[in-house]
Order: sequence, then structure tokens, then C-alpha cells
Amino acid sequence: MADLITLTLPDGSTRELPRGTTSADVAAAIGPGLLKAALAARVDGEMVDLTRPIERDARLALVTARDEADALELARHDFAHVLAEAVQRLFPGTQITFGPATDDGFYYDFAPAERPFTEEDLPAIEAEMRAIIARDLPLVREEWTRAQLIAHFTAHGERFKAEWAADLPDGEPLTIYRAGRGADAWLDMCRGPHLPSTGKLDPQAFKLTRVSGAYWRGDQNNAMLSRIYGTGWLNKKQLDAHLTRLEEAAKRDHRKLGREMDLFHLQEEAHGSVFWHPRGFVIYRALEAYLRRRLDAAGYQEVKTPQVMDARQWEQSGHWGKYRENMFVIPDEVPNTSDEGPVVSDKAQWMALKPMNCPAHVLIFRQGIKSYRDLPLRLAEMGCCHRNEPHGALHGLMRVRQFTQDDAHIFCREDQIVSEVAQFCDLLDVVYKDLGGFSYAIKLALRPDARFGSDEMWDWSEQSLRDAVAATGRNTPEWGWEELPGEGAFYAPKLEFHLTDAIGRTWQVGTIQTDTVLPERLDASYIGEDGARHRPVMLHRAILGSYERFIGILIEHFAGRFPTWLAPVQAVVATIVSDADDYAGTVAAALAKAGIRTETDLRNEKINLKVREHSLAKASYMLVVGRREAEEGTVALRNLAGGDQRVMPLAEAVALVAQDALPPDLRD
Repeated sequence: MADLITLTLPDGSTRELPRGTTSADVAAAIGPGLLKAALAARVDGEMVDLTRPIERDARLALVTARDEADALELARHDFAHVLAEAVQRLFPGTQITFGPATDDGFYYDFAPAERPFTEEDLPAIEAEMRAIIARDLPLVREEWTRAQLIAHFTAHGERFKAEWAADLPDGEPLTIYRAGRGADAWLDMCRGPHLPSTGKLDPQAFKLTRVSGAYWRGDQNNAMLSRIYGTGWLNKKQLDAHLTRLEEAAKRDHRKLGREMDLFHLQEEAHGSVFWHPRGFVIYRALEAYLRRRLDAAGYQEVKTPQVMDARQWEQSGHWGKYRENMFVIPDEVPNTSDEGPVVSDKAQWMALKPMNCPAHVLIFRQGIKSYRDLPLRLAEMGCCHRNEPHGALHGLMRVRQFTQDDAHIFCREDQIVSEVAQFCDLLDVVYKDLGGFSYAIKLALRPDARFGSDEMWDWSEQSLRDAVAATGRNTPEWGWEELPGEGAFYAPKLEFHLTDAIGRTWQVGTIQTDTVLPERLDASYIGEDGARHRPVMLHRAILGSYERFIGILIEHFAGRFPTWLAPVQAVVATIVSDADDYAGTVAAALAKAGIRTETDLRNEKINLKVREHSLAKASYMLVVGRREAEEGTVALRNLAGGDQRVMPLAEAVALVAQDALPPDLRD
């Protein structure tokens, strides 16, 4: 019948119901328990409000708290709206702008009527938010025209909302959500969906965390707003666990530990670039040496390419048009532009610091004639790159302007892609286990809207990566397999490898991309078995991503207490009495001869103080010597990461520390 629609439920069963039925109606028909638990619904995959009428045949899945990702997104979105309502009720005249959910919470931007908000305001706002949640206000969706939105917000002095509404498409329904009923109802322009009412939120499952400034629409030429951040969860247990993680993360902050351990510093004179101190550079060099050995064993050939190249090279590669705003250019003046970016073809003197290594590796590949027998050709570079990241985005070692990639490009035939990607996955797996026992998830980032190449090329490239991961058996939920629409690079889809650290945070570091665009644009070719020229496929790949960021991750993962092979100080020789000073020199010399990074502590201090200080400094071992040890040729060996002290002959202690100081790939 024309008045009926067919809804297909997740178990495959179907229900014929009147057109205009809501998801809440379906939940109620199944049972009152489900109606109480339901938070929203997915109709043909789109999340919608429970009260939204369904006008067509569709697949219907009800969303409950068991669907944690969806439930968290809904809750955080609603916490943001409750925050905005609370602020306007406490501070009349405040204008609202927008407030999205974030990865662990929410924020909302405000234009205060009198003064910027401060953290002293947060307790009162939290209390008002809890009162709004307790009132269990229904959240009702309404469709308005753009003209209605502009008129409403203009009349209520909400110039930011009115400006935003004016930019929305004309002629299609736009939505607001009303919290409550009657004259006291609060409303906001929003796409939704939302929970059925504010009472679905747990009043003990959120916390406002901080206040900062933010520009309207992110433009520093616009008005400065007050941004209030919060974290929101489904229940208090989740909130408490998150706050505990934050406390632990603060203790592990690589910037704090970097200062305490004297590893590195950053300063305005080289904003976004790292000053490595001797101890920090020890970690860098040990990591670099380890990775070089792994790459050598895997058949990579290391190259070195220029830091500065003619801007015409970047124009030809496509980076000039797509990436120019993030490049450092000499001179940094752009008199002429086109849809593809600044025009540089007639400016041979223009140069650019390289933001990535790939075009230079194509130029190396093009030197001399390549045969199909030469492939795969694996070119690796510890390549220093520069990217003009926004000032506000810089963050310690995690986001810098100058960094070194553990970069490589594999030039191969189409029939070699699956085996090369599989070998890369195996190599990456070994490295991540060696460097910290990291678990990780694999995700496939698919074509973005702004891209080079045809749809057919992207279909092929994306499927080649799917096939490669499938060949390794890693395209399963156990490996966190997921596809990410729109997240690929402008020239290629990519596999992303997301590490999980010691306190449960994830970091996207490794990647491999299947690229046919750059070989075409830079005219790379090889002679095939048929005697004709063919384009190679170019696999862009990295395991660490960048040394700077990965070392920052390692500092926080280990809380500064590195495994011995990476530790800046692997052994400290400490004396109990000054009579043992000469013998301490003998012990230190034996350790140094064995390749162990050693310091001596001959201060006239109690040994317990020395143990405590060097333990806090994150040294790996302490070898304590006094008169008896000097007479007997022994040491008291203490593992400062924990464990008992043992007295043993010097040679045995040196051998034990030396074995622990070996990088994982050099151990028996």
C-alpha cells in the first residue's frame, strides 16, 4: 500500500508500518525497555533523531549506549548545547557561535557581553549545566527557512548566528533544536541529531576543563571569542578513567621530561625547530642507527637529496598548487597566481625548501634507463623537511616546522604491489615491537574531494591496498581495520598505522601509499619485458613518520625511562667513599670500552641520595663501589628501573649491562 513503508532491522526481519513512523515508534513496538534505552537511530546508515519521521523504505538500526562511538558523539554534541544554554542563562547578553563535539569532549565559542570568560567561571557553569540536565528538557527538531533563521537571530542580537545563517544554502530546509517548551525554551541552529532530551545525559559524566581565546571562523582579522572546553562521557566511570589518563599524560608530557632530562629545547629564534642537546641526540642517533640496519637488511638503498629545489620542480609535481601555503619559498613573494597556485614557470630563480622527499626520489629514479628487472627499487632517505605549519598548531616535538622523515619510496611494477606492501607491513610490525611493544590499528584512507587522477585510477589504487592487506591477513577487526572516506592524500590513497601507547592514546605514524600520479607528472618510466616504456607504481612509505614526533611519543610511552639501548645514560658509577674514586674510574673505563654510555658520580654525598637522584634522572643502571668493591674487583649492580642490588665481579656486571644495552636487532 502507498501509505506503508518497509523497515528492515539489523537481524534481517522487516516491519510494514505507516509512512511517517518514527524510530521511537518502532522502539516502543518492540518493547518499553528498548524505547527507554534508545538514544537515536540510523536510517540507511544516517544517524537521525528518534522523533524524525521515516518517509521511505529503509534499513533501521536503533542506537543505544552499547553503540559506544555513536552514543558518545551524541552525548558530546548535547553537552555542547547544554553548555551554551547554561552560559546564556548565567551571563545574559552573551552571543553564541558554534560548538562541536571533539575526540574526547566538546567546546563552544562565545562572544561575552562584558568580559572574556575565565576558569573561575567554570564551576558555576557546570552547576547550571547539571540543573538543565536534571530538568530533562525535550530536544525538538524544527525546520526553518534561511530567512526565518536570519530574522530570529538578528532580532535577538545574535549577529554571529545571523551571519552564519546568511551563508547557508537558500531553498532547502535548515534546522534548529529547541530545548524545552514555551516561552522559556532555548534554541540553537544545528544540523543534529540530538538525544531525545537533556535527561539522557549523565550529569556526573562531564567536566569543563579550560578556557581559551578563539577567532570567529578561525580568522585572526575577526572578533576574538571565548572558547570553553569540556570533556564528556556516557557515565562517571568513563569520565574518571579519562581524567586519570590526563593526569598520567601530564606526568609523561615530553616537553616537561625533555627539560628535566636535558634532552632538547625549543625557542622563538627558530620557532618550530628542535635544539637537540647531547643526551637527546643520543636517543636520535641510536634510533637512526637501528632503523638503518633494519632498512639495509630489507633491501633498501639510502640516498640523500637537496634541501632546496627550483620552484618549477614543485609546480610540475603538483605540490606547488596543492601545498604552496605550507612551503617555505625564496623569495617569499607571489606576484601572479592561477587556479593551480602561483605562476612560477618564468621565475627560474625561485626556490623552495622541500616539504617532502618524493619528487627528488623520482629524479634519482630517472637517472639512467631502468628495466623491469631493476624493480622493485627501494630508495630510503633520512630526509630533513620543512613545512610552514601555523604558529598555533606547533606542539613540542609532536608538531614542528623542521623534521626528519624516515622516508622511502619503492618503485615497482603493478604485479609487485601486493608483495611489497606485505613486506612493508612485516617490517613495520618488527620495528614497532622492537621500539616499545606497540599494538597498532590499520586504516585505509580513501580519495579526498580535491585530488589528481581519474576515478578509475583511484578505484585501482584503493583496491590494490585492500588486496595487499588482505594478503597479510590484517584486514580484520582484530587489527582495527577501518576505511576512512576522504582522508587520502591528493595524489594517492594510503594505509595508516595507528599506534597505541602505554596509557591508551593513539598516534598515527606509519603510512604506505600507492601512487601513479607522481610518476606520470614527473615522467618516470622503465622498459618492460615487452620492450615498451611503462610507468612504475610509486609506493610512498614511512614507519616512524618523523624522528622528532616519534621520539616525543617514545618519551611519553616510556615516561622517560627508556629501554637501556635507547637510554641517554646507560650506567652511572657512584662511589660510597672517596677512597674508591680511582676504582670508579677503572669501572667507568671498562663500561665505556664495552660501548656503554657511562657517567661517574664522585660527590661527597650519601649513596641513597645518589641512587634517588639518578633514578629520577632515568639512568638505566648504577654500579656502586666502595673500599670492599675496590679491594675485591666487584661492583654492587642496581637496575634503577626496579629490581634488587647484586654484588658481582666487574667483568660479569659489564657483560650484563652490555647485553641489555644491545639494540633489539643485534641480540642473540
